[in-house]
Amino acid sequence: MKVTSALVLFLMAACGGNSSSATTGNGRNPAGAGPAAVSLGSAGDPGAAGSYVVLAKTGISSVPGSAVTGDVGLSPAAASFVTGFALVADSTNVFSTSTQVAGKVFAANYAVPSPINLTTAIGSMEGAYTDAASRPTPDFLELGTGNIGGQTLVPGLYKWTSTVTIPANLTIAGGANDVWIFQTSGDLTMAAAKTVALSGGARAKNIFWQIAGQATLGANSHFEGVILSKTAITLQTGATMNGRALAQTQVALQQATITQPAQ
Repeated sequence: MKVTSALVLFLMAACGGNSSSATTGNGRNPAGAGPAAVSLGSAGDPGAAGSYVVLAKTGISSVPGSAVTGDVGLSPAAASFVTGFALVADSTNVFSTSTQVAGKVFAANYAVPSPINLTTAIGSMEGAYTDAASRPTPDFLELGTGNIGGQTLVPGLYKWTSTVTIPANLTIAGGANDVWIFQTSGDLTMAAAKTVALSGGARAKNIFWQIAGQATLGANSHFEGVILSKTAITLQTGATMNGRALAQTQVALQQATITQPAQ
């Protein structure tokens, strides 16, 4: 499907057209174009996935010096599985700090209330993944047979039954309240030195990448959006990301930069 076709389908959906690719049943966005947003909970609630820029279950690693803006959480694994950050425990033992993190680092073996908060946050992450993965009736199916490099993607629900690759620069175009959900049953792989760019006011907090496999962002690439991975997320050397890395196994930062999205 060419970009021009995607724009036609988007305009038909926005005008209430009867295109077979833009149907009810997705839970449409009441505030803009595209599907309803995936709920991550409140960014200020330590029991919500949306309170963390990096959240994982089995491990979080850094090759110094990575740079993380926002809070980091790991559960059920202990703080010993947060590696490469040179953590310094707070006097309360509720959290740790690191020179690589502009925020706090929480782990399952820290003092109350961190264990219960993290258990709840992990449940929130898993629920968000399930929500994103179960949205029916995609607006766009198998776009580019998984190769979306060079595309301009309008708001909508996208689905692939294969690995998704970004071998060339990608643009996500839409308004500040529009929503994108990308579903893939495979991996997400972004080539080195490529960029995901936003235009028209699109915001990273409204872009959800549901990945059944693992997500790999190539060296010196730039990425936008919230990754919900069933397995692992890796940001290779020099990669930057504006969004959240929420993984049901591990997150690896290799001298990478990740910043929580503006709300």
